[in-house]
Amino acid sequence: MTVFVDMDEVLADTYGAHIQRYNERFGAVLTLEQCMGGEVWQQVPHHRDRIWQHYFEPGFFRNLEPIAHSKEVLEALAGKYQVYIASAAMQFPNSLIEKHQWLDEHFPFIHWRNRILLGDKHILRGDVLIDDRSHNLETFQGRSILFTSPHNIHTEGFERANDWLEVAGKLL
Repeated sequence: MTVFVDMDEVLADTYGAHIQRYNERFGAVLTLEQCMGGEVWQQVPHHRDRIWQHYFEPGFFRNLEPIAHSKEVLEALAGKYQVYIASAAMQFPNSLIEKHQWLDEHFPFIHWRNRILLGDKHILRGDVLIDDRSHNLETFQGRSILFTSPHNIHTEGFERANDWLEVAGKLL
């Protein structure tokens, strides 16, 4: 079985990083709970461009925190299936190398040959795709699992995994 796994908001906490950077730079106290149901910038629309710029800052993708339990569950999945990391990495210039380095540090058991850093996921063909963005799941021909993130809590129509322990329960 072939399993594709997204990075941002599935393995790596980009959402939390946006909140942390915003709070540090603006002396704010924006919380995850305030952002539920949307994107971070939607809570502070007057700073949308500043939040969007995080993606272009050196180190943004390199310094993300792994999502809880992602390491141990992904390692177990990789021991049982063909696991590929499939992450959009073309839109932001630093993300390609930084995502590769981040995977080397946090998921060294995923060989570089099993890393697909691409522009659009519609080309993926396999058995399972775990992603936080419904538009990536809509065209996938296999089993689609929506990984819960604050921005997608109201999205319906997909099998959902709220965390990596639920992924383990579904696939291990």
